[in-house]
Amino acid sequence: MTEKKDKSTGGKRPVFGILAEYSDPAVLIEAAKKVRDAGFQKWDTYTPFPVHGIDPAMGIKPTILPWIVLGAGLTGLTVGVVLQWWTNAVDYPWIVSGKPFWSIPANVPIAFELTILFSALTTLGGMLALNKLPHPSHPLDLKERFERVTDDKFFLLVEASDPKYDAEEVAALLGEHADLVEPLLDDDQTPAELPRGLIYGLVILTSLAIVPFAVAAHARESKNRTTRIHIIPDMDAQTKYKSQRPNPFFEDGRSVRPYVDGTVARGHLREDDHFYRGKEGDAWARTFPNQVEVSEATMQRGREQFDVFCAPCHGYQGRGNGMVTRRADSIGAGTDGWVPPTDVTDPVLEKQPVGQLYNSIANGVRNMPAYGSQIEPEDRWAIVMYMRALQRSRNATTKDLTESEIASLK
Repeated sequence: MTEKKDKSTGGKRPVFGILAEYSDPAVLIEAAKKVRDAGFQKWDTYTPFPVHGIDPAMGIKPTILPWIVLGAGLTGLTVGVVLQWWTNAVDYPWIVSGKPFWSIPANVPIAFELTILFSALTTLGGMLALNKLPHPSHPLDLKERFERVTDDKFFLLVEASDPKYDAEEVAALLGEHADLVEPLLDDDQTPAELPRGLIYGLVILTSLAIVPFAVAAHARESKNRTTRIHIIPDMDAQTKYKSQRPNPFFEDGRSVRPYVDGTVARGHLREDDHFYRGKEGDAWARTFPNQVEVSEATMQRGREQFDVFCAPCHGYQGRGNGMVTRRADSIGAGTDGWVPPTDVTDPVLEKQPVGQLYNSIANGVRNMPAYGSQIEPEDRWAIVMYMRALQRSRNATTKDLTESEIASLK
């Protein structure tokens, strides 16, 4: 009963086990209970669809895979947190404004991703390992009747390698309600070694897989005068001569052209001292230049520029109480050489010519930095005009108001 003549090969094939075929899943469950109670260890059932109750009938215990996945997830979480803490707070601290080197909220996404990655890979690998997969070949693959396991038949196999295996006893145990019970011969038709074509294919694929890494290593260690391949150019390599590149078109061979002697760039002559420097002759100008229109629009423009550049220190009303001043007072900066900003409505500034106020904005005064590079001349004069309005508003009288404005005060 342990061997059977194989007419196709002319040799003897050992018996792999006893295979029983059933047509009813309920009968399969009862047969599984008998095999379980008999104490067999190496056996299994095969069904075309999940059968409820088959796990307890076979005595299958809950898998430990969830605990393995939990451990992998916690490992991934730990690796993600420790890796970010080490790289950002210990090994290479990176100063970004006033942010801490390491904080939990900023590191949650990476820790979460590593938790999922470790868990997913462990789930797949653990499932394959616990099920002893992959299994490239099995004696059931050569059993023609076994193909119906994907349709309407149910099978139970007891392997001959089981310690309690006895062919006659197993056949009697399985044959009570089985449609068919027969020995399953071992597979000696599938060669144990890998096919030669598969070996050649793996060698070729491995060689091809190494090529990109070899090319990258060569490019990293060598110099190349040509530009890299840009799938999306983004105008990185343009057909033009850059400033420091040689240019054969000109006699001096330079791409960047020197200034022409005796010339000034358009718009940079600035001969009008009144408009550009706030002076009339050697004295400060006391009137606004002709280019500046004294109007409500200019005043509004001056207010906008004043709020942007002047209000942080001087305050929106020009009294020298801006947010920078209040902050300096709160931390006691006055004891460290802090000079409070000037009150622009101070009588001393009221007496200054508009040209001198313009110069203070353009070139700075005392601790106040120069704003000439940030504010255009037209806007500087607009700010001066708004400052005059602030000064006038401090000492305003009813003569400065319209009749409707006077009536609204009553």
